Amino acid sequence: MKIKENYMLRKVADCYVVVPIGAAVAEFNGMINLNEVGAFLWQKLESETTFEEVLASMLEEYDVEEAVASGDLKRFIKELEDAELLV
Repeated sequence: MKIKENYMLRKVADCYVVVPIGAAVAEFNGMINLNEVGAFLWQKLESETTFEEVLASMLEEYDVEEAVASGDLKRFIKELEDAELLV
């Protein structure tokens, strides 16, 4: 899985935002606000990866139980799929 092309993550003050660029502007009207963990996950998904690889990165980076991290990651990926942002 991977984030579609033409979406840019930027840090603005203490917030992270994702905005469409190029052809994606016609497909997605608006922007996405992410917290630090969301931005971390987004960056992992900018290149082709698997659920297991992203989960392993989360467990390495954050002090969180695997079951909690797995559930949070599943919800995040579902939201991206619902917004048609993954390929």
